[in-house]
Parts: sequence; structure tokens; C-alpha cells
Amino acid sequence: MIEVVGPEAEAVMTWAGLLAAFEAGHRLPRAEIADLFLYRDRDVLLDRAAWISGLGSLVKVATVFPGNVGLPTVNGVVALFDDATGVPKAFVDFHLVTKWKTAGDSLLAASKLARKGSRRFLLVGAGTVARSMVQAYGAVFPGAEFTVWNRSLAGAERMAADVPGLAVATDLEAAVRAADVICTATMSTEPLIKGAWLQPGQHLDLIGAYNPRMREVDDTAMQRARLFVDARATTLHHIGELMEPLKSGAITEADVVADFYDLASGAYARRSEDEITIAKNGGGAHLDLMTSAYVLDQWRKAQAA
Repeated sequence: MIEVVGPEAEAVMTWAGLLAAFEAGHRLPRAEIADLFLYRDRDVLLDRAAWISGLGSLVKVATVFPGNVGLPTVNGVVALFDDATGVPKAFVDFHLVTKWKTAGDSLLAASKLARKGSRRFLLVGAGTVARSMVQAYGAVFPGAEFTVWNRSLAGAERMAADVPGLAVATDLEAAVRAADVICTATMSTEPLIKGAWLQPGQHLDLIGAYNPRMREVDDTAMQRARLFVDARATTLHHIGELMEPLKSGAITEADVVADFYDLASGAYARRSEDEITIAKNGGGAHLDLMTSAYVLDQWRKAQAA
């Protein structure tokens, strides 16, 4: 019988538990990953699959329709398969998996790369992901203070009305210069963050760009920072954030210091208080698999209790 795990499973999940699941998953054999993108103007159909020996396999199908009004812009389904038999074992709520995978990916990066005393968090973009990052960062960084900047001031103000203590920035450059951690979660196809604005010791979590057409920071930012990714296989030649500066020669593949498979070696880490770090969140299907397996495990434990 295939289990169906809905959004109610969020009640038995923790950010610390998910980060532990990510670290454990990256100690298993390297994931086999494949992506398929189909486009119709701005609309995207994304099919992602992953297989990790010892954990299982997953297929996640997502649609991204930026023009949706009154409906989520991102929708989809997640199917989880048994590792030993290939039998489907669970359908896990798409939005639950996406929220926790996406936020957890950047939270893991920030937990390793941001300065431990980081308090001033700038969210660039006021959508669903930015709201999730308030919850995620707050679980790991005590005393975190949040500011949001959005292309539409009204969008930032709506978010501030829903999130207690959230400040609204109107000057992006000033807000970037003042932040300890900058998190970008936009649909931008052109760089928003200028490398000239960055200050020593800052950490940037780049989330929004997910295809070859998209970027959120410029070449100068990429050159000034030590660069990290969640997975080389799903970022270097798949996402504009890296593809464009690699193509122009602004950076080389050797400039990408580490991905999450380097966590165990200690390479995925900040070296000094002054260096600038950038972590590109590619959100590969292997992370969906790790997240879904964690959700299912926590849900089964709760049902058995």
C-alpha cells in the first residue's frame, strides 16, 4: 500500500532534524541525478529524478507558472520509491517537500558558512521561499533580525504585515551593505546584487535562479567571494548564476570550493571572519529525496507513537 503523507507532517519535523538527514544522506554513495526542463515562454515544466543507493529513489515533477493569479506559481507531485524493490512507497506533499528542501538547503549552507554571530538577515524577494527562510534561519541563528526588499514595495509590506518584527528596505544597496547574511529568492533573469556592494564577512545564499536564463548576482560578486554549491552536478552547467560567469571567464570551475559531498572532509567551511562566501542553492532532486525520506520517517514514527 502506498502511503500518502500530507502537509500535516510538518508538525513532526524540525530544522535540526532535516540538517542531520542532509548530512547523513551525503555520507551515502553519490546520488544519480537527472533533470528535464520544458519551456513555454515563461512557463516551465521541470522533471527531476534521483537515486541514492541505501536510501531509495524519487521522481518530482513541478510546474512553474509565474503568471498565476490566485494560485501558487509552483505546483507538482513527489513520488518516493523503495530502494530494494523499486515499489512506490509514498506520495509526499509537494509543497511540504519543496518548502523544507529549499529552505533546508540554504540553511545548511549558512550553518557552515555564515559567521556564528550573524544577526542581520536581508531577504531579497517577498515570496513563499523568503517567508520560509525566516522560520529556517530563526531556528539556527538566535536573535536573528530580518529585513525584506522586494521589487514591489507593496509585496514587501504585505510580508511585513504577516511576519512580526520584519523591517522593509527601500534601498537595496544600503540594505545589502548593512546585512550579515543576504538571501536572494527572486525570479530575476538579470543580476540584482552588485559585487561592489558586498562587505567583508558577509554570506550570501542564492536561491532564486534555477535555470540557464536566471541570475541574481553579478560577476563581480562571484569573483569577490569564495564559492560553494549544494551539488556541482546540478549547478555548474545548469544554472545561469554559474554558467554565465564560467562562459565569460569571470570564474573557473576550480573557483567552486566545495559542495555538500565535501562536508565530511571539512572543505565546506568558512576560513576567516573577513572572507565573503556565496552558496548557490541548486535544489537538486537528491535533496528532495533526502527530505522526503526524512518526512516519511518522522511521520511513521509519529503514527507509531
